[in-house]
Amino acid sequence: MAEPETDDAPLGMVSTSAGTVALEQRDAAAVLTVTGALDLALAPRFRQLFERALRLRPELVVANLTGVDFLASAGMAMLVLAHRQCAPPTRLHVVAAGRLTMRPLEMTRLTDELTIFPTLPAALARL
Repeated sequence: MAEPETDDAPLGMVSTSAGTVALEQRDAAAVLTVTGALDLALAPRFRQLFERALRLRPELVVANLTGVDFLASAGMAMLVLAHRQCAPPTRLHVVAAGRLTMRPLEMTRLTDELTIFPTLPAALARL
């Protein structure tokens, strides 16, 4: 018999040889946690789980990039697409603090378009 799901139950995980994306629900938020390289191979899988997250109709979708060690242009394109697909009342928050993620976001000026927080608790506190 399957165990009952909790509010913090994982809703899916996809991976490539270079990274993973995991989706979990936390109260009124859907959290996508990315580890490894958010590149051409992982970006479509990020999109797959992002679309699953939107079907949950959360108030907030959080893309947690604290475990990302390479942020490619394909990954940044997926973040922009995700940001543009979030229709009110759903919002997108991006968690990025390290040089490996913040530098590409700053260089492409995506810090002007995306709502970025340094930690997951800070992003979730803005529910």
